[in-house]
Amino acid sequence: MQIRKAIRNYSSHYKALATLGIPIVIGQLGVIILGFADTLMIGHHGTLELAAASFVNSLFSLVIIFSTGFSYGLTPIVGSFYGKREYLPAGQALRCSLWANLMVGILLTVIMLILYFNVGRLGQPEELLPLIRPYYVVLLFSLIFVLLFNAFKQFADGITDTRTAMWVLLGGNLLNIIGNYLLIYGKMGLPELGLLGAGISTLSCRIIMLIVFGWVIFARSKYARYRVGFFRAGWSKEMFRRLNSLGWPLAFQMGMETASFSLSTIMIGWISAIALASHQIMCTVAMLTFMIYYGMGAAISIRVSNFKGQNDALNERRSANAGFQLIVLMALILGSLIFIFRNHIGYWFTDSEEAAHLVSVLTVPFLLYQFGDGLQIAFANALRGIADVKSMMWMAFVAYFIISLPMSYLFGFVLDWGIIGVWMGFPVGLTCAGIMFYIRFNYKTRLKPL
Repeated sequence: MQIRKAIRNYSSHYKALATLGIPIVIGQLGVIILGFADTLMIGHHGTLELAAASFVNSLFSLVIIFSTGFSYGLTPIVGSFYGKREYLPAGQALRCSLWANLMVGILLTVIMLILYFNVGRLGQPEELLPLIRPYYVVLLFSLIFVLLFNAFKQFADGITDTRTAMWVLLGGNLLNIIGNYLLIYGKMGLPELGLLGAGISTLSCRIIMLIVFGWVIFARSKYARYRVGFFRAGWSKEMFRRLNSLGWPLAFQMGMETASFSLSTIMIGWISAIALASHQIMCTVAMLTFMIYYGMGAAISIRVSNFKGQNDALNERRSANAGFQLIVLMALILGSLIFIFRNHIGYWFTDSEEAAHLVSVLTVPFLLYQFGDGLQIAFANALRGIADVKSMMWMAFVAYFIISLPMSYLFGFVLDWGIIGVWMGFPVGLTCAGIMFYIRFNYKTRLKPL
């Protein structure tokens, strides 16, 4: 009887989360396929280029995920307005978000430019620097376009239109893969640019995706009621303040998680170029699970924010729990597949026997952190949905900087476990973060006595 009642209570949440989450997951799969294609093409063009790509991509992944976290501040605001059917302030929120994201994009570009002039001081192998520098510059120019695209995407997701972003991402990433093939290998009369060609293709496609998404928002009739608020409601200092008060803690929370991987990449660069190449391959695989889980996590945030607008705490909790259960199911399926193919994955990306062997060994710590990763993604997004983000930032700091990074250094260098030891810090940090987010969300949404 209790099981039947639980299924009845949660079945509608499973269905709604799947309806929202599957298009996001499919869009994320496009990003993942692009990451795989990038790594495959670059890896087969040259192992040193793969190592250089690992270093640069780890730095820009940190910045892009940090900026994506900032843009996530729009989702609970728009989701709450949508839940209350208040369309004019939702359009106004988009306008303020575009300005806020533009300012953050300029700030991050300046910071990354300063880092560029000091990249030679980060202890990376000397032979990689001539490959790192031009690729770095091209990706630097694309940052602002990523942030503006994120503002449009989070707005569309907040009003439950997750399909538009799916199609834009799939189309843009397909163009990127084609551009990679043409420019990395010099096909159809184009110059063979190697790693630099991958960067140019990425920059071009990010510009195109922003233009297409902007056209959809400002031209299609389904967005007409939101455009009224965008053009006529004017600037709102209060809205801008809300976006910043939500966006910065989310940016730091997501940025600190990514920083634990990015700073670990620098540590792995101290070991060898081969270790760095194997790390890049495994990070590409890890991004597969992360992005798929985060697609469902985004659906959790949308559903929770809609119920938050309706002051329905019971369904806020049920949505979060149902979403986590779906993520666990995904983790079991994906983890099983990766375990089965663990001895083959490395050879898909590189001809190096040593790098491929390291990849197979790295699947052990990778599989160990899947539960913790799913837990922290589900309840970080649930907290985002109820706009409780400041405490989450501090919990992330403890989990990733106080626990995960020191553990990686301890295992990797003090105990001399090498790259395996560096990766063993991840399961500890991610699981600690997930437990803290879970406790906080349940405390904030507890049912109060009448």
